[in-house]
Amino acid sequence: MVVSFDRVNHDILIDRLQKRIEDPGVIRLVRAYLNSGLMDGGVVLQRYEGTPQGGPLSPLLANVMLDEVDKELERRGHCFVRYADDANVYVRSQRAGERVMVLLRRLYGHLRLKVNEAKSGVASAFGRKFLGFDFWPAPDGVVKRGVAAKPLLAFKQRIRALTRRSGGQSLQEVVDRLRPYVQGWKAYFRLAQTPKIWRKLDQWLRHRLRAIQLKHWRRGSTIYRELRMLGATPETAQRVAAKSRRWWCNSEGPLNWVLDIAFFDKLGLPRLA
Repeated sequence: MVVSFDRVNHDILIDRLQKRIEDPGVIRLVRAYLNSGLMDGGVVLQRYEGTPQGGPLSPLLANVMLDEVDKELERRGHCFVRYADDANVYVRSQRAGERVMVLLRRLYGHLRLKVNEAKSGVASAFGRKFLGFDFWPAPDGVVKRGVAAKPLLAFKQRIRALTRRSGGQSLQEVVDRLRPYVQGWKAYFRLAQTPKIWRKLDQWLRHRLRAIQLKHWRRGSTIYRELRMLGATPETAQRVAAKSRRWWCNSEGPLNWVLDIAFFDKLGLPRLA
């Protein structure tokens, strides 16, 4: 279940804060944070409800606002997990899930919060996503974690944007630009138990980088010379140089033996697997 926090009532939120924080100066700062304007087309618009999306304080404010909902779920003995406005409640049956959904709508309604119906529903735990993860039952009965399809697609789209072959940057510059994104993505999804997917993503990423290097070298004679300098045999260098303009198709097979994992390690490319 996802709650629409872009409509959170400021007065209710401030009331919950005042019950926990006695310092009026802190309350004034939070009120100013909530009332900070929105930029729309170069025009600042006044904000009367909602919390700034992506703001560092917003998850904390969500916890303050939804604390009483958490406590009610605990009182009823439900197993649940929540981060900011995204929550999953785990029950034993479809009927129990529907009852909990009614309860949550009522609890959120008391806080003048609206459930995002497009992102919420009653379904199997193995059919729902949470914070970019999905779950599946392993043969031994253990529930395992994986990266959901949407963040995998977003990862590939971002990598494509960072590795455009028309970027005019050296391979080292491309790797330097990739490094913080790949490291951050790997750190976030480090709990995923999908080694095969990590290996495939690693191979796909190095494939793209080999294609960039071939395009930088361009001419067959340059490709042959550079590969020989990197230790390729005359036969391997000749095979790759003979297809100098087929950058993507030419970026696997014999080229993998020369521009191998160790080559990219030296450039500082993080490994996912």
